[in-house]
Amino acid sequence: MALTAKRTEAAANAACDAFAALLNTGYLRIYDSTGGTGQPATPSTVIGSQVLLAELRFDAAAFGAAVAGVATAAAIVTDALANNTGTATWFRALASNGTTAVYDGSVGTSGCDLNLNTTAIVQNTPVYVTSLTLTEATDE
Repeated sequence: MALTAKRTEAAANAACDAFAALLNTGYLRIYDSTGGTGQPATPSTVIGSQVLLAELRFDAAAFGAAVAGVATAAAIVTDALANNTGTATWFRALASNGTTAVYDGSVGTSGCDLNLNTTAIVQNTPVYVTSLTLTEATDE
């Protein structure tokens, strides 16, 4: 028999809220794709030659409550002085200990997991997040 499990919106919201809680006071690290090595295959994959462009911090309550399986990030503290110059292409979100990877995603100025005011990061200049959301699928 085929697997036909379906999740309600309440279940998707609960899963999304639990996922989001892992990032409370965590880190948002933004990278380039130096040497053709873009976003790693999984968040557990060690970062290779990619350059850390900026590091931002999540608030104590990193995300608002999920609605329809989507949680929107609370205001993320701006990185006033970017670490390096490059083109932002992906990010890694980490727990508050700064070492436990939670998830990776794409970076752009719109339509990506993480949207910035610009992907052209310049060392020692501010980096601003315009939006970041988490999504858990719902079948309703």
